[in-house]
Amino acid sequence: MSDLQFLATCPKGLGSVLQPELLALGATEARETVTGVAFRGGLGVAYRACMHSRFANRVLLQLSEFAATQSDDLYEGLLRLPWHEHLRPGGSLLVDFSGRSDDIRNTQFGARRCKDAVVDVFRQRGLERPNVDLKRPDLRLNVRLYRGKVTVAIDLSGMSLHRRGYRLDPGKAPLKENLAAAILTRAGWPEACQRGLPLIDPMCGSGTLLVEAAMMATGRAPGLGRQGYGFEGWAGHAPEQWQAVVAAAEAAYHEAPEGVEIRGYDGDIRAVRRAEETIGALGYEHLIRVRPKALNELSRPSHRPMPEGLIVCNPPWGERIGETETMKLLYQQLGQTLHREFQGWQVGIVTSDKALGRAVGLRSHRQYGFNNGAIDIQLLLFKLNSDNRLATPASVSASASGMAGESDTDAPDPSAPVSQQPLSVGAEMVANRLRKNQRKLKAWLQREQISCYRLYDADMPEYAVAIDMYDGQPHIAEYAPPKQVDEAAASRRFEEVIAATRHVLQLPQSTPIATKRRQRQRGSGQYGKFGQRGERRVVTEGAAQVLVNLHDYLDTGLFLDHRPLRLRLAQEARGKHFLNLFCYTGVASIHAALGGATTSTSVDLSNTYLQWYRDNLALNGLSERQHRAERSDCLQWLNNCQRTYDLVLLDPPSFSNSKATDNAFDVARDQVVLIDATMRVLAPTGTLYFSNNRRGFKLDAALLERYQVTDITAQTIPEDFSRNKGIHQCWRLQHRP
Repeated sequence: MSDLQFLATCPKGLGSVLQPELLALGATEARETVTGVAFRGGLGVAYRACMHSRFANRVLLQLSEFAATQSDDLYEGLLRLPWHEHLRPGGSLLVDFSGRSDDIRNTQFGARRCKDAVVDVFRQRGLERPNVDLKRPDLRLNVRLYRGKVTVAIDLSGMSLHRRGYRLDPGKAPLKENLAAAILTRAGWPEACQRGLPLIDPMCGSGTLLVEAAMMATGRAPGLGRQGYGFEGWAGHAPEQWQAVVAAAEAAYHEAPEGVEIRGYDGDIRAVRRAEETIGALGYEHLIRVRPKALNELSRPSHRPMPEGLIVCNPPWGERIGETETMKLLYQQLGQTLHREFQGWQVGIVTSDKALGRAVGLRSHRQYGFNNGAIDIQLLLFKLNSDNRLATPASVSASASGMAGESDTDAPDPSAPVSQQPLSVGAEMVANRLRKNQRKLKAWLQREQISCYRLYDADMPEYAVAIDMYDGQPHIAEYAPPKQVDEAAASRRFEEVIAATRHVLQLPQSTPIATKRRQRQRGSGQYGKFGQRGERRVVTEGAAQVLVNLHDYLDTGLFLDHRPLRLRLAQEARGKHFLNLFCYTGVASIHAALGGATTSTSVDLSNTYLQWYRDNLALNGLSERQHRAERSDCLQWLNNCQRTYDLVLLDPPSFSNSKATDNAFDVARDQVVLIDATMRVLAPTGTLYFSNNRRGFKLDAALLERYQVTDITAQTIPEDFSRNKGIHQCWRLQHRP
């Protein structure tokens, strides 16, 4: 058995790395095919392939090839083979059959005809017939029918070789081990490892890339941890030769080159724990370090100089965990972080969608295609240097909630002419007030580094609008004019406000301004839809990046008057479990997460706004596993909640009459029931912040007696809302000692 024909199967895209690997293992020939790599050699080569191949799925010993169009042809072809030389009498058998013909309509029928032929060979020789064993057969046959040709082989590997045996709990959407090894190889890890460079996976999940990298660095054969091979029950097996292969593999295991460090991070602490268990089982604690860390916290290690290194990561794919459009925001954050923190390093990013790759914002100098199960994926390679500039995100596309991307159509064009038309008397009055407010707020805005604020809030009663600024872009919303005011006069004044705003901000006529003609909202109309433009832009508040929509909804996704309370939550959240009820777009949860909250839970009844919150999470590089979104009626959710929280924000609407619930909500009427239910889930030493915008709201006396209550409204009204101190009310509630 010195010159045998074998086929090593592998996933699509791995043949080009499997072929040189087999030659290095002693194959005399190795030729890439559609299904893998065909090679020749002695039995020892096959044994070494089973032990050492990082890329193969199976190693098949080719026995025969013949033409077959009918099931009888299939039967006769297998009947001619000496099965008694491969399987002992009374042994067990399993047939893996693939393919179809006019006569063979399904794989079960094809496998049965193959089994019948093998059994009849034993019967003809008067030997005890073999039995079928679906779990641990002595002999596993691989029979493939393709275009009228049958290939028959013995599966020497047994279960797929990508199953190394080290995965204790792979978690959700795992990356196959041989695919991970191929990704590392194409990303340049073998060369980087020999140079003593570090490797980081910032989204390590259960640690497959980390473990495969460590095995490559230490020369550990993938087959050392496996239990059982297909050849062990095969009559042609040479145990002494196999034991020599095992001994050589054990002897080849060595320490990693000096300087090599392998680190992994993930925002999901459960994934980190799974990775730690796997790493511990393999004894790699000294080489691999994993820590819970969200993407927004990623930075270059500082304990020693690391001017070069390799980053390889497999971020969530749209088809796998979240919406593809939300994932674009995550890939965008990934590109920004890598470009900022890891200049001089090499990067490999895995994706299933070219649009996600483009969202990284960096130029990829090489791409490789692979297949992970039923999904085609790409490995994109990047060099982080001065030549690879980070592109400014041109758009943030529509999410599943129907909101489309950020557009730069609203950005002022410096070259466009600004209107020189004179202002009317009324517009000039508004313009003068805007200039006055700009001067008043300027020092405060610079000191507090605030870019989203209220510039004007019905300062002049006849011009009853609110003008909010979002990173330089105005949003004008009209308050309801009194009934006695003529509609035409109200419209004229609104146009004067627009003209004054454009004039003071020096916006070209071609630049659209977001405007809302509205009434103060009551009932279910609070979250009404105004348009279908679907433009979202990214603004900043404190450490948070926030998506706002200036055109389509009554509210923009960011309630500006709650800015001080959100920043307070960020300061108090570290190490705590945070609950955000009636969370809207979850901006308070983003602040708490960025402030170091251990976990957060955000509850709302609107799918639209929960998806918006998930987009905000992705934009800030935060994990949905650590910071969960729950769609539910808040009171019902509270009644079912079985845990406690250290820090809670309760900011209900004044009224709600949602179609998703049978019960209308009135904050004045229902405050006691709601707050009692919330206090039930508040930890004994926890803090609840309760806020609402209901005019004339008074906190029920029963609550003042029951809990320790402090009115902190004055502390939560920001400078830009100083003219309207009744914009909201806010209390801090704690359990009495």
